[in-house]
Amino acid sequence: MNTLKVGDKVPEFSSKDQDGNTINLSDYIGKKLVLFFYPRANTPGCTAEACNLRDNYELLKEQGFELLGVSEDSQKKQANFRNKFEFQFPLLADEDHTVIETFGVWGPKKFMGREYDGLHRTTFVIDEEGVIEKVIEKVKTKDHAAQLLN
Repeated sequence: MNTLKVGDKVPEFSSKDQDGNTINLSDYIGKKLVLFFYPRANTPGCTAEACNLRDNYELLKEQGFELLGVSEDSQKKQANFRNKFEFQFPLLADEDHTVIETFGVWGPKKFMGREYDGLHRTTFVIDEEGVIEKVIEKVKTKDHAAQLLN
């Protein structure tokens, strides 16, 4: 896993969101972007994380943040997830792993004694110039917004 780190310039990427719209990194130049990767839509941890960001969305916006969620779920799953919990931010359906590979968040994981490759729950804060200013690898799903605001 070759994960991007603080100080790295993020390479341009584009991916489809839950509605099939193309989202490019360059759409966010001039804004602070919170890009959060989560393993699977509608699972307990991912739901807690995304709902915490939803509930603190106005506060995050006041601090100048835009939000973008990413997982390898299909557009349909992402749309269902977004609609069910009324998220105000787009969710990328990165089925071909373009964005996941760009950020290097796919790799070996352990769960209940078995090893497999999967998506690591990681959040990147990208500044107005497209440079990573913060990486959160130990995401607190129920208190994620606080990690971003501190």
